[in-house]
Amino acid sequence: MKLPAVAISLLATTGAWAQGGTVYRCPGPPVTYTDTLSAQEAKERNCRTIEGAPITIVQLPKPRPVQSTPPAGASAPRPADAKVPAAEQRARDSDARRILEDELAREETRLQELKREFNNGEPERQGNERNYQRYLDRVEALKADIARKESDIAALKRELAKLPAS
Repeated sequence: MKLPAVAISLLATTGAWAQGGTVYRCPGPPVTYTDTLSAQEAKERNCRTIEGAPITIVQLPKPRPVQSTPPAGASAPRPADAKVPAAEQRARDSDARRILEDELAREETRLQELKREFNNGEPERQGNERNYQRYLDRVEALKADIARKESDIAALKRELAKLPAS
């Protein structure tokens, strides 16, 4: 007669064993769920028991091992605090200065062309500008282009000023 009661209690406890015991939900900046606390520890941390709610555990992907050697043809990565040799840094600075100076020269040439076309606010009308509004739109576009080129030139000059003198 007592056998069914023992079997029922045994089945009830195996469900708890399958879930790892009592699961607690503990408050905090990251809310945590755990089954490793004792009842006293859970009470001290203001944790509540969760009963009957399924718990889903998400496995994080395993981190990939770091390659000790770089792939063929690639240079070895440098640590953030590693210094570049002085000769290599001078070569980099020289290349950067040359590139910026070339770009500055192109921008200044284009600015001169735009100013010549703008003709002090009175550019010549083109054949497709019979409509006066088209002419006014082109004049405004030229003004905007000139302002943008002047801004680009100023930025290039600032970048050149940051580079060490060669």
